[in-house]
Amino acid sequence: MGIWFNRHAISQCARSFIAVCSGLHFRAHSFCNKLNDGIVLKDKGLVRFDRNLIDMFALHVLLQQCVKRRCLLIGKGSHGLAIHLGLETDTITCNILINLYTKCGMNDYARRVFDAMPFRSIVSWNTMIAGYTCNGNDLQALKLFSKMHEEGTQMSEFTLSSTLCACAAKFATIECKQLHTIAIKLALDSNSFVGTAVLDVYAKCNMINDACLVFEKIPEKTAVTWSTFIAGLVQNGLHEDALRLFQRSLREGVEFSEFTLSAILSTCASLALMMEGIQLHAVIFKYGFHGNFFVASSLVDVYARCGQIEEAYLIFSDMKHKNVVLWNAMITSFTRHGNFWEAIILFEKMQQAGISPNEVTYLSMLSVCGHAGLVEEARCYFSLLISDQTAEPNVLHYSCMVDVLGRSGRTDEAWELIQQMPFEPTTSMWGSLLGSCRKYRNIGLARLAAEQLFKLEPENGGNHALLSDVYAASGNWENAVSARKYLNDSGAKKDMGSSWIYAAHIFGCEQKEELFVQTAVP
Repeated sequence: MGIWFNRHAISQCARSFIAVCSGLHFRAHSFCNKLNDGIVLKDKGLVRFDRNLIDMFALHVLLQQCVKRRCLLIGKGSHGLAIHLGLETDTITCNILINLYTKCGMNDYARRVFDAMPFRSIVSWNTMIAGYTCNGNDLQALKLFSKMHEEGTQMSEFTLSSTLCACAAKFATIECKQLHTIAIKLALDSNSFVGTAVLDVYAKCNMINDACLVFEKIPEKTAVTWSTFIAGLVQNGLHEDALRLFQRSLREGVEFSEFTLSAILSTCASLALMMEGIQLHAVIFKYGFHGNFFVASSLVDVYARCGQIEEAYLIFSDMKHKNVVLWNAMITSFTRHGNFWEAIILFEKMQQAGISPNEVTYLSMLSVCGHAGLVEEARCYFSLLISDQTAEPNVLHYSCMVDVLGRSGRTDEAWELIQQMPFEPTTSMWGSLLGSCRKYRNIGLARLAAEQLFKLEPENGGNHALLSDVYAASGNWENAVSARKYLNDSGAKKDMGSSWIYAAHIFGCEQKEELFVQTAVP
């Protein structure tokens, strides 16, 4: 049995293998030599290839190398050669090609290979679903899983975990519950991969009680399982529970990662737990995580929130290589402590170091300008943001700019900016403008801002009280009384002031113990 094709096409394809990617030179050259051994001259311009001499294994190895190095061009050439050799329907070859295209971000190409397969193995489905999930096409991943389920294809723990990741990205709680039911039916709910994925979705969808039940039912919890649940507790604001769980993981000898440490450090920062933060700092040094960007950024945040801005800057300075997250953490820390000029200088140093600012950086700088009353500097940063091709301005940036203009008495300019921005104004934006109008006695704009707030927050009586204050500040007592009367008659409530004091130790007042004594450096 033979396959006929043009000799010139084979020669050109082989040369492209060798010339394009130096890293794959040896394997491509070796494969082409084996290919040439199977070529037999037949006529002038045609060759005959004996199918029995095809070294499929060599082609698969070459494709796997393309996957590993994300070499799309040589991968496409290998795909073309596989078609010439009649391997376009081979399941293993197609699975590797799907993996290649999804890893290179070419989901459409991968789907064409997938759809053309006469027989799809479980690996084919898993690879395609995982490819959609990894490339952010979560809806297609869910649709493909539904198709797989309809066709009655037996699924594995990898199928469920990949699809659950897509649910987490879409906050799809209903689909997650359905998948959880399928996992229970297939006796896969106790699997660590599936269980971790399920609790991750529940935690991200604010269903923390369900996540807790899933966590406790997993018999063999991996480090990823512990880390995922700790991060879920932190995301839901359950910082004390996250600290307790971390302490429990230490007692059970679980190996933690930089992601776990970052989550726990953010908890210490949120609760301003100085002692626990220092103990964690010792643990970080002991296990060699002090060079990690995210851990260092979290440490900077902990010390800054606990009032130790000098310690925060020492950690920042000791890092030889800094990414944008670490720069942002330090700039935000300076802003929080009122060191506005230090934040501005650090922004300039960041640019000199060749680090491109992102949306968070610009938001911090606009916040600096708002608190320091630096209107011209704010305009400069806002213009940089608008012209920056790597950063996307959002409603928070516009809200900060409105606040900067309002604080400086430029309420009319703030109003114009609200009218021009490509987003719907938020309640905080209208509230900021109304507060500025109160200070600078701009009754006309105050009425417009208040009307918008009444529509967005009809039950918030504080807006009526603020409008009344605007009238009172301008000496318009009649309207001030009317606004107060309307507040009383409408039934809207003004929230009372409140404060929260962290008075008791999170592990109980009766028996106080050190949190990380088992792992702290002696």
